[in-house]
Amino acid sequence: MEECKLDWKAMQSVSQNKAELPVAEAVTEQQQPRGLLRAFIALRHRNFRLFWFGQLISLIGTWMQTTALAWLVLVITHSALLLGVVGALQFLPVMFFSLFGGVLADRLPKRKVLLFTQSSAMILAFILWALVITGYVQLWHVLVLAALLGLTNSLDMPTRQAFVVEMVGREDLPNAVALNSSLFNMARIVGPGIGGLLIAWLGVAPLFLLNGISFIAVIIGLAMIDLNSLHAIKHLVVKKGAPKQSTLQSLREGLAYVRRTPAVLLVIAVVGVVSLFGINFNVVLPIFSTDVLHVGAVGFGFLSATLGLGALLSALWLAWGNNKPSMRELLLGAIAFGVLESIFALSHWYILSLLLIAGVGFAQIAFSATANTTLQTITPDYLRGRVMSVYMLVFAGSTPIGNLIIGGLAHVWGASIGLLICAGLSLIAAVVGWVMRGPAEKNLAEPTIIDE
Repeated sequence: MEECKLDWKAMQSVSQNKAELPVAEAVTEQQQPRGLLRAFIALRHRNFRLFWFGQLISLIGTWMQTTALAWLVLVITHSALLLGVVGALQFLPVMFFSLFGGVLADRLPKRKVLLFTQSSAMILAFILWALVITGYVQLWHVLVLAALLGLTNSLDMPTRQAFVVEMVGREDLPNAVALNSSLFNMARIVGPGIGGLLIAWLGVAPLFLLNGISFIAVIIGLAMIDLNSLHAIKHLVVKKGAPKQSTLQSLREGLAYVRRTPAVLLVIAVVGVVSLFGINFNVVLPIFSTDVLHVGAVGFGFLSATLGLGALLSALWLAWGNNKPSMRELLLGAIAFGVLESIFALSHWYILSLLLIAGVGFAQIAFSATANTTLQTITPDYLRGRVMSVYMLVFAGSTPIGNLIIGGLAHVWGASIGLLICAGLSLIAAVVGWVMRGPAEKNLAEPTIIDE
């Protein structure tokens, strides 16, 4: 135990010493932490620790609310199609406004933007709790609040993604992205597990209240961040003296960079197809738990938690490696995701389905976290918000269409066939990406551009 404490102090000391060294100078192998602490190297940055732990608490509440919202809609409507509609409304604004959110993320102080978006999401959670606890909740309330949450996310998502490198720098970026994935999936384990049990015991109302309260942690963490310790501040100050671009000019600049950069373009294309068809399976998980596997609310909670467990193990594995992104690993993760999801769609045995959904979660994070790291590693600082907004557009903004597709397929042909079709299309995209990966691999091997 004492050795761990000394190693942690060494990590913090290395971080402080690095601030006094030239950007290009690397930390020696002897200075790097070893053992399990290697998986948490990005937490040596105080700002990232505040952000990470605040997000962990908040995301547990978010996943509890996601579980409760799906169950609430199912109870009110008994419709797979309307489950898809509600899921779509949460991401429809992301599809329309995330690109403009990326422009704002490159112009405005990211911490202030996140304080605004997280506070807005907290208010929406409390409103939903009040409607449910008083018994006045109706489907149109859920639809409106889901759309407002989506509008908030259209600004929050690209800003949150682009803020990570400012907290940790480029060297620790792969580890920080993986740790963000790990906290997302720790929350995915705890949130649905507790959510399913609370739904069976107390109903859905407490979950909306707990989600609202959980936002306090991330708001406090953001408020405590030291702005003077953020990376890329020098770059942002220099850019203020340059000719000011219009919003459309800034947007065109970001899209042109995506189009002419082979690695970025391939990642965006594959992520877009897999996200559109494959990653929206959460919409039909309640249907699988009730109509296919016949395990009810508790089984639904554990099915979702097992998915999160596989994703968490994947994220921790990536964090421990802290390796530079690889196009091969990214595409192999996408291929494994398509194969495992196809088998899950055909399974009618609950135990086998739990094992398969854990594998789906593992492969999804191996794919998506590597994609995220690849984009942030290649992209110059002044374009990061806009490039990450394109990523969030195809990753999360495609969700409205994807939810409607899988919800509609499940409504017509059943959850199993609907999910099998979507998994097959995801697998085809991953295989095509593998065949066409050559130029992207050469682009990824080029020296990374460091902004001065």
